[in-house]
Amino acid sequence: MKTFSALAAALMAVGVCASDPLTPEKAVADIETQKLQRNLWNLNKIARDNGGNRAFGLPGYEASGDFILERVQTRFATTIDSHKQFFNHTFAQIRDISVTGPEGEDVEVGITAALVDTPVDDARGSMCFEDQWTGIDATGKLALVKRGTCAISEKLRLAAAHGALGVILYHNAPGTPSVATLGAENIGLLPPVGTIPQAVGVAWSQRIAAGEEVVVRLYVDSVFDTRETFNIIAETKEGDPNNVIVLGAHLDSVQAGAGVNDDGSGTSAILEVISSFKKYKGLKNKVRFIWWGAEESGLIGSLYYTQTLSEEERDKIRFYLNFDMIGSINPKFDVYVGDNEGDVVGAALLEEYLLGEGLPATRAPFGTGSDYVGFIEIGVPSSGLHTGTSAGGFDPCYHLQCDGIDNISWEAITANAKAAAYAAATLANSDLADLPRRRKTTPAKRDAKAIRSEFQRWAYIAQEAEHSHSCSHNKQDVI
Repeated sequence: MKTFSALAAALMAVGVCASDPLTPEKAVADIETQKLQRNLWNLNKIARDNGGNRAFGLPGYEASGDFILERVQTRFATTIDSHKQFFNHTFAQIRDISVTGPEGEDVEVGITAALVDTPVDDARGSMCFEDQWTGIDATGKLALVKRGTCAISEKLRLAAAHGALGVILYHNAPGTPSVATLGAENIGLLPPVGTIPQAVGVAWSQRIAAGEEVVVRLYVDSVFDTRETFNIIAETKEGDPNNVIVLGAHLDSVQAGAGVNDDGSGTSAILEVISSFKKYKGLKNKVRFIWWGAEESGLIGSLYYTQTLSEEERDKIRFYLNFDMIGSINPKFDVYVGDNEGDVVGAALLEEYLLGEGLPATRAPFGTGSDYVGFIEIGVPSSGLHTGTSAGGFDPCYHLQCDGIDNISWEAITANAKAAAYAAATLANSDLADLPRRRKTTPAKRDAKAIRSEFQRWAYIAQEAEHSHSCSHNKQDVI
């Protein structure tokens, strides 16, 4: 009899749980720092076991996908539908890159040539325009060029047009230079480039000005080909399929490191949100969770997804929430909002939670460096969270090997993951009456307010310029 009573009680408990409705408060309570830590520990280990990264086209990304699928496709299968969305993209990897100065030992491989100095123009951008190359004889030489302002590819094209065998690019700020980011569309079309610190470049420029011939060696060993990769798409079985809320985070890292903050933080956050949502019944709207592939190669996975949606499927997406770098160790608390009037609906929810926790949430304009871009382009109201890159010291390990398990503010990632759960749960059970439908036309930006907003947006993009994409290149610059 006691056994029967225990069984009945258990069945009643299961029944209560099965009919338990989702609320923002329950979703927030389900987000725990320890669970976020466990996810990031696993992602960090995956990178450690696979060459130090989780980058597109390499084993660490495949293993990261397996980690997500083990949860959503195996454990959550009763309430969540999931699949991989495959696509192809150009894979590029620098296996070795080095710049050896004039005092280095002689070697038989690579380009060994005299440096030709080029003028510095910080206002327009050094060697960004044809007229700046007037009088520069770079034939058979390596051009010494200062970084900054225009795209590096523009400098390289002009250098090649003037006979340079390659370019030695010195940084436009003190400190360790980041790898040259050229974009997949330039692969195989540009001369080789090596990056060096500002102080070294200035010193070599001074030696050339003094009449010395400075001979250096540039060695680049790289590979590129087309590789298949994937997004992971998981969505609640329940909810109106004509009203879909999408949460996204990119799953890949750069080749330089494990990407625990960029973007293991967003990956972990939405994994815990879906872990919460799968427990509840009665969702009004369908919620879709997407882990993007090849983001670090130029937002490839999210752009593929948005560009291949039919107009009918685009119309069904009511809001997009993006979570990219939400655990920076010296965090700011940016809440993205753009000029689509629907953006403020989701942004206000994220802001409401963070401000309620006493955190200095600030609205920030969208840039061009994360997976919200594709959704903005098709007019879907969007928002998201971001805690900052290396610009301003928010994440000193941005795109570096040290972006590991110790490169996380647990307060920031926990608060942001809870904010994500709060906003998503609210939207999931809302009638969305105050949320405008997808905008299918671009409004003219001619009034003073719109023009001022556009200037603010571009100023923010400039501040966040370091969050650019690098074809997943690893960083192996050697002086």
